[in-house]
Amino acid sequence: MLATMLIREAMPHDWPRMWAFMEGIVRAGETFSWDRGTTESQARQMWFPKPPGRTFVAVDADETVLGTANSVRNHGGGAAHVSSASFMVDPSHSGRGVGRALGEHVLEQARKDNFRAMQFNAVVETNTRAVTLWKSLGFEVMTTLPAGFHHPVHGYVGLHIMYQQL
Repeated sequence: MLATMLIREAMPHDWPRMWAFMEGIVRAGETFSWDRGTTESQARQMWFPKPPGRTFVAVDADETVLGTANSVRNHGGGAAHVSSASFMVDPSHSGRGVGRALGEHVLEQARKDNFRAMQFNAVVETNTRAVTLWKSLGFEVMTTLPAGFHHPVHGYVGLHIMYQQL
């Protein structure tokens, strides 16, 4: 883990450094369920949700953006107490604890925001690093949609719905 990592609310000036690595993740289409042709404008609109949604960045001492996450209300009405979140870590900084730190931060913030649970709607089963991380942070695989994700390398693979009561 990076000793000098800070997680803070994302600011508009962070976007170019976020998109610099997010674009490659989106275009690869291996771990994230956005359309591979998502434009920068569309991505920015989706990644910065309206309140009570939040967007975070993990930065080092030089303000290099190492990863980002957003947290949103998963549904409205009677299900408004369940949050969801999405995460992207710059591949050049993977394996350094960025995803874990962002996950812990988002879970803590969801509790502070009075959410009672967090649900991930789409964790690609071949993204074993993410599945292992989320399980280590207390998430359970509630179900897997068989062939729910069309992976560009592995073909149709399962898509996990993961959940944690807060």
